[in-house]
Amino acid sequence: MLKPGDPAPTFDLPCAIGGRIARSSLAKINSELVLIFFYPRDFSFICPTEVTSFNSALNDFVAEETTILGASIDNVDSHLRWAAELGGITYPLLADDEGSLARGYGVFDEKENAALRATFILDRKRTVVYSVSCPFNVGRSVVETLRIVRALRTGQLCPADWTPGAECGPIERKF
Repeated sequence: MLKPGDPAPTFDLPCAIGGRIARSSLAKINSELVLIFFYPRDFSFICPTEVTSFNSALNDFVAEETTILGASIDNVDSHLRWAAELGGITYPLLADDEGSLARGYGVFDEKENAALRATFILDRKRTVVYSVSCPFNVGRSVVETLRIVRALRTGQLCPADWTPGAECGPIERKF
């Protein structure tokens, strides 16, 4: 699995967004940060809770100059049907149907033939600055992910459980 400091693999993949099929390319994203979250499968039990929670928080991430991308090994038609069933998703769901993107990020589980539940945040240079993975049976916290984005954007040392407006220390060195 990629870790902070690793360059992010580029991609140009079909995606479902806003009820239509499009393409998404890392090279064409201009935001300060990019958040890519991998999930195992469309039409599953935990994944819709994450996908819809990111959609509900999208404006908060946009306010932090962060683009959100969801990715699984499902094809773009599956993404379209699933997003419609979920009431519409307004950020791209990448169709990594060959698993090449998940493999590039080191999160493809060969045994399960699915992407792990993993989150990556990329900086403007498209270097990984944050990565985390959790088991298939435990959903990630969108609130915590937003807190991490906000902490990263301060450019300072943020202690455990830091929240916006709380004190931070100055940057002494890069980790």
